[in-house]
Amino acid sequence: MLLSIRQVCKQYGDHVALQNVSLEIPKGKIFGLLGPNGAGKTSLIRIITQITGPDSGQIYFDGEPLRAEHVDQIGYLPEERGLYKKMKVGEQLLYLAQLKGMRKEEALAKLRDWFVRLDIKDWWNKPVDDLSKGMQQKTQFIATVVHEPKLLILDEPFSGFDPINANMLKDEIIAIKERGTTVLFSTHRMESVEELCDEIALINHAQVVLSGNKVEVQSRYKKNQYSIRYEGDLGEIPGIEVVSNVSGLAILRFVSGLSTNEAIAKLISQVNLLEFNELIPSFNDIFIQVVNETNA
Repeated sequence: MLLSIRQVCKQYGDHVALQNVSLEIPKGKIFGLLGPNGAGKTSLIRIITQITGPDSGQIYFDGEPLRAEHVDQIGYLPEERGLYKKMKVGEQLLYLAQLKGMRKEEALAKLRDWFVRLDIKDWWNKPVDDLSKGMQQKTQFIATVVHEPKLLILDEPFSGFDPINANMLKDEIIAIKERGTTVLFSTHRMESVEELCDEIALINHAQVVLSGNKVEVQSRYKKNQYSIRYEGDLGEIPGIEVVSNVSGLAILRFVSGLSTNEAIAKLISQVNLLEFNELIPSFNDIFIQVVNETNA
């Protein structure tokens, strides 16, 4: 594990921000940190980045207790961006890279490479103030990744991007993961979770209420429902409950013990089966269900 979070608690006055939060974040994976506003995600990120400390509990970074020296191995893109508006883009990125311990020559070479990859070759001498919100996003993303951190923390990284640039950034995040970096990805965009994440954790009311491998979590919340497209008269079929049925499109639920093959055999004996799919819950549906259950 790159990051082990063990029984972390944090309280601000009477407000409990984190209560016995434990997570294991594996190396070389994209880990989705999810939760409604005020759930505790930002408090946890601030502890990992050592902006604040926990009241109790422990965090281990690559097998060692988290300490100040590990900050240089972490890249953090906060939701609220912070760039020096009047500085030129290249000058600012070079300065920030050197703050992370990079030599000037090494930083220049890597920055030039990133400028080409993100198609901003002509921006080096432009003041940040002259850039659109999306272009400032690219600039801050480069500042976050240029030193090749072991842990990359991204908080709503696609905010302000059009679809083309959002896809460009997604490709870069996947490439960064494939080079061995661990990515902690916090977002409210559940479609991005489905596209990018390997594992997820959902925090609500300062506690972890759901965690696991993305595929396993989706499987856990399946409702034994299937969609079919067909021709003919569906009628009643023993062992198969029709949840909805409109114009040759139906949603079905199988009784306990009926296998998929058995159900398909029953269906094709009665209708011309054109399409058959298992209904997998979206992360948006899972998010809403779990948050509502833990709010009750």
